[in-house]
Amino acid sequence: MVNTHVKLPGLDLKNPVMPASGTFGFGDVPAAKKFDLNDLGAMVIKTTTPHATIGNPQPQIAVLDDGVLNSVGLTNPGVDKVISEKLEPLRKQYPELPIVASVGGDSEADYVEVAQKLSNSGLVNALEINVSCPNVAQGGMSFGVHVDVVEELTRKIKAVVNIPIYVKLTPNVTDITVIAKAAEKGGADGLSMINTLLGMRIDVKKRRPLLGHNMGGLSGEAVKPIAIRMISQVRQITSLPIIGMGGIASAEDVVEFMLAGANAVAVGTAHFKDSIASKHIADALPQELEKLGIEDINELVGQVKFN
Repeated sequence: MVNTHVKLPGLDLKNPVMPASGTFGFGDVPAAKKFDLNDLGAMVIKTTTPHATIGNPQPQIAVLDDGVLNSVGLTNPGVDKVISEKLEPLRKQYPELPIVASVGGDSEADYVEVAQKLSNSGLVNALEINVSCPNVAQGGMSFGVHVDVVEELTRKIKAVVNIPIYVKLTPNVTDITVIAKAAEKGGADGLSMINTLLGMRIDVKKRRPLLGHNMGGLSGEAVKPIAIRMISQVRQITSLPIIGMGGIASAEDVVEFMLAGANAVAVGTAHFKDSIASKHIADALPQELEKLGIEDINELVGQVKFN
């Protein structure tokens, strides 16, 4: 019998597969109702901010041959409603399922407020800190590109929460290991990586960008080699658990990400082709491991043999 059980800070996962933040909304999108979410390792909810936000101008999504560009923005009803209207029913339906809440904002105070409220709710097992949000105080540059900001923000959040935090790293930096180290120094319990890469496509007939917001985050198959490279680099410099993501579409991809250094994975863009891709990937894992002669999935972590 193959072991797919993974234990991370705050998260007891029956398998290492979870939907990436935003993919399954707050567990209330149609795809999430097609199967029992207990079949997954955990449920990651959409990023939450202090107040309701409506997101970016339409069109918000452009589906490409090898990925997806999105500029949805952090559409959500605000932290208080997320707790009362989204998390309470989700937790009632799934009392045992590990739930990870994603935290966003425009300022450090926003992050601290949202993190503290979510932690105090007692409804979630861990927090993912989405440091790819634009920092309004710093002229709109993402929090996650500044070493000192990442360390300070992580430290401030750790001071007010009583559950583990995973800092979600942006790939839009020169050296991701420096940012990973900053999160670790600030007290992060784990890392989540990678977030989307900033991209743009243009409609040549209209001479306009495909997205209403002009630029957006690129995810899916196209970013997979970059995600694997960055996870491998970060695994060399830290022993913190890593939740890996970036183009995972099969059980074999999960194995590849874990060999690079991930302890668990999140599936996002694959849901555009298969609305319950995360379940299908989780279901296929034991067979894939048997095929490769692996008895315990945890033995894979960081075991790539470099040339």
